[in-house]
Amino acid sequence: MHLLHLFDLSLKLRESAAALEWNGAEYTFGDLERRSNRAADALRRQGFAKGDRLCVQLSNCIELIDLYLACVKLGVIFVPINVLYREREIAHIVNDAEPRLVVTAENLASLLEGGTSETRPDLQLDGGTPAAIIYTSGTTGASKGAVLTHDNFAANAVNLVSCWQISDRDRLFLALPLFHIHALGNGLHTWLLSGCRMRLVERFDHRSATAELLDFAPTLFFGVPTVYVRLLDTSPDDARAIGESMRLFVSGSAPLPPHVLERFRELFGHTILERYGMTETFMNTSNPYVGERRAGTVGFPLPGISIRIEGGELFVRGPNVFCGYWRRPDATAAAFTGDGFFRTGDMATISEDGYITLVGRKSDLIISGGFNIYPREIEELLLEQPGVSEAAVVGVADEVRGEVPVAYLVGEFDEEQLVRVCREQLASFKVPRRFVKVDSIPRTALGKV
Repeated sequence: MHLLHLFDLSLKLRESAAALEWNGAEYTFGDLERRSNRAADALRRQGFAKGDRLCVQLSNCIELIDLYLACVKLGVIFVPINVLYREREIAHIVNDAEPRLVVTAENLASLLEGGTSETRPDLQLDGGTPAAIIYTSGTTGASKGAVLTHDNFAANAVNLVSCWQISDRDRLFLALPLFHIHALGNGLHTWLLSGCRMRLVERFDHRSATAELLDFAPTLFFGVPTVYVRLLDTSPDDARAIGESMRLFVSGSAPLPPHVLERFRELFGHTILERYGMTETFMNTSNPYVGERRAGTVGFPLPGISIRIEGGELFVRGPNVFCGYWRRPDATAAAFTGDGFFRTGDMATISEDGYITLVGRKSDLIISGGFNIYPREIEELLLEQPGVSEAAVVGVADEVRGEVPVAYLVGEFDEEQLVRVCREQLASFKVPRRFVKVDSIPRTALGKV
């Protein structure tokens, strides 16, 4: 089977059912089928064929969904790009993926105007067909493209719909960015598989979030720890009202501080369900829907997924695990053990009763507001600047974002110039919050910081 077999449970069997609320308008699943067929026709007229790549750098919008579904129908590989990325970061992805086209807000309308046919493309697909390439940072600083197949997306969606009891009676409020595996892999796919109603917003805005949640009365909400920290500012009366309609709050993409879980439970009357996943693997583990959601842990392996811990590092194997890095056989080979387990790079422990706790990264990954930051990428840019002779970027605890990057530098430099360069060439969440001048950076005998 492939993804369309699952999507058709909604696109065809629930054709007249309300599917999506976006920008004040409502759409049925039948509307989405026809819109995505027109988008597929537009891509076909641009010369797209099975295996071609389409890069998409868009904020959340219905057109992004149209394009993703069109890619699935054509066997085209969808390559989302973070909307916060700047020219330097975009250029790397485009040069590596070699897409036939890059879609942005500037050329979106003209592209879609070329789609007129509402007939679904007739194409042979299978579960091993690549559906997306999602770029994830590596310890070398250059991001690698994780190739995710129809089977990977499907296995993840089926697991979550089953384990989290998602059905067509649910109402999903989705404010996470669709360029990220969290919203794309979890949000979009569980919605299309279950046939629930979804309200999509461009981004999470804590100033309007309470009003949106009260108005829509969702039963299902996916968030990152930063979002839940912001929601703690909700008034007790509003929090209680939101909690009355809600069935499940889920958190991921970064560790959820136990005190946030406890405070949220007091305010909203719900225990957030924390789970653990990666771009390369989708969701690996989850606290139980029925049973103890233990603070500070990520629960148990999901069905069909094997976990083992060796030397403190967590290894995973299952149908959720990606097929490799795009055009990087060396990196792919290094990422897997001889018996097919993926090396996550996450350090973990497991309790006597099976709960898994993440204790840190084997590498020096910084997770800020749910976004991954690898210091090497920032360090390389800083070392290109006049007067900087050495650079080390580390994560510092932050109450709202979990961690933020701070740069330690050796040399004579203009801090304002460094800030300006970083803002021009890096996503905003990667810009160091402080630039600290030091006499030297401590290193091991082998030269490692």
